[in-house]
Amino acid sequence: MNVLVIGGGGREHALVMKISQSKKVDKIFCTPGNGGISQYAQTGFGVKATDIDGVVSLAKKLRPDLVVVAPDDPLVLGMVDALNEAGFVTFGPDKAAAIIEGSKVFSKDLMKKYNIPTAGYEVFNDPADVLKYITDTDKYPVVIKADGLALGKGVVIAQNLEEAQDAVKSIMEDKVFGESGSQVVVEEFLTGPEVSVLCFTDGIAVKPMVSSMDHKRALDGDLGLNTGGMGTIAPNPYYTDKIADECMEKIFLPTINAMNSENRRFKGCLYFGLMLTSDGPKVIEYNCRFGDPETQVVLPLLETDIIDIMMAIYNENLSDIDIRWKNEAAACVVIASGGYPKKYETGLKIDGLDAMGQAENVFVYHAGTRYDDGCFYTAGGRVLNVTATGENLKAALDTAYSAVEKISFDKCHYRRDIGKRALMADNS
Repeated sequence: MNVLVIGGGGREHALVMKISQSKKVDKIFCTPGNGGISQYAQTGFGVKATDIDGVVSLAKKLRPDLVVVAPDDPLVLGMVDALNEAGFVTFGPDKAAAIIEGSKVFSKDLMKKYNIPTAGYEVFNDPADVLKYITDTDKYPVVIKADGLALGKGVVIAQNLEEAQDAVKSIMEDKVFGESGSQVVVEEFLTGPEVSVLCFTDGIAVKPMVSSMDHKRALDGDLGLNTGGMGTIAPNPYYTDKIADECMEKIFLPTINAMNSENRRFKGCLYFGLMLTSDGPKVIEYNCRFGDPETQVVLPLLETDIIDIMMAIYNENLSDIDIRWKNEAAACVVIASGGYPKKYETGLKIDGLDAMGQAENVFVYHAGTRYDDGCFYTAGGRVLNVTATGENLKAALDTAYSAVEKISFDKCHYRRDIGKRALMADNS
């Protein structure tokens, strides 16, 4: 079969490489793709991931047997609906279901209505009302979230009134995230270990993947600005079997049932961002797709053919599939451009990669690269995701960092403490 993947980042590269391992797949197409993806899939179609009409036209030309819509933007815009209407088999939720990520207000109201544990919150659409609320409150820090999509950066943890005022001005008045900031959610600040759990679901069965831990801050010690993710590890040592059972009972299945009750059946990958509080696990956020860079540590541990899983979800018989995972650990270190997540240079030559854009003993997932005349060049803020697996987390981290040290480009930056906190928890 032939597969068309929509997207062009590290998550899509991880999906493309996992799909390429399937014996059922003959050819992979990807749009827009990137330098690394171009070594494993046919790219260069000139169609953006958010161009619904363009993707449908491309699909009609290529006639793929399966279209995988990976990023949040096209899912929220309704790309799956358009592809289904055109007669294509797709992986990913339709527009009605993708709102679970597309609107923080919707997801918070859903959790409140169906008693799914989450942080307390208030919703505002007038900056003056927010400013009054944050001035009157004495509970800091507070979490301020843009309602819509914001490239994973629309969340501010304000430590005091001044930071909260700056966040409101930036999101609602300066519109740094566009119309996504027309409404904001102000949340209670939760404490505890964070866990990411991606789940395969056909709207009936829910099959969690290996848990993971993201590292959002740009600098070591969880300092610096929030980013799209500077590294991940899997499994998450804080996520015990007991907690997993509690999440299935109180969060995962109730969420799927709630979406069904709202006539928004979710089919695809549903991401649960969790906080393990002293009062039990609570939902921080939902994503309507594979997380990035969580996908980069989860998929290398998957043993079952991903095509079988995706087709079972489309055909609504996921309960018939036995999904198997390696009894190993995985670690991903993101190599970013200097200055990310603010201003950074592009077009810098990358050294230390082989002809396929890979390196020894690791998976190198390209997040922001281009390929030109036999060389790879930077083309984004997060450039490379270097992932290793091992018999335990320390082994995976050692291998990943050993590879990272041999890869370079001018002003490259990466965190040197990915997995440090997890290692301490693992050994306690």
